[in-house]
Amino acid sequence: MWDERYAVDEYVYGTEPNAFLAENAGLLSGPVLSLAEGEGRNAVFLASLGLDVLGVDGSAVGLAKARRLAGAKGVSIRTETADFAGYEPPPASFGAVVSIFAHMPSHVRRRLHRLAERSLRPGGIILLEAYRKAQLGRGTGGPPDADMLMAREDLEQDFPNCQVLLSQEIERDVVEGIFHTGPACVVQFIARKT
Repeated sequence: MWDERYAVDEYVYGTEPNAFLAENAGLLSGPVLSLAEGEGRNAVFLASLGLDVLGVDGSAVGLAKARRLAGAKGVSIRTETADFAGYEPPPASFGAVVSIFAHMPSHVRRRLHRLAERSLRPGGIILLEAYRKAQLGRGTGGPPDADMLMAREDLEQDFPNCQVLLSQEIERDVVEGIFHTGPACVVQFIARKT
């Protein structure tokens, strides 16, 4: 599905970074692991700030576009194609983990979040924004499957070895390409590994 979605000239989620990430990028240190990086907009933005970024995604087509975007913007990113159901980032290797609209079945998400937390160095930051269940039926982004949507409580449980800095459920306008545009119900989460 994702290779097919990304196999167009247009950047379907745009080329600008996620607004929540951009607002809080000052909290991040590298190297950064960016989960579900897709076409590269967030990794390229972080690289433009001087951070070393590894963008991981299930779509080789999306990551090829990410590398092209990086080249067009004059920055360098690293990419890795992986199936998140089996992906294991190396332990204690990252200064930050970024997860922007990385929706997957809850059993895959819980496993991945546990491993993402393990991959952080002490003091490392997890920064995440995702659609929540109230987004269902809105038609402005996110999967149509409630099991793939998130809540504050889920995230607080997924990262038990982190100090929560921000955990909120809000409604905000999202303008990120043709598939994420309009009023959206999201959860925003930032935590520091203890």
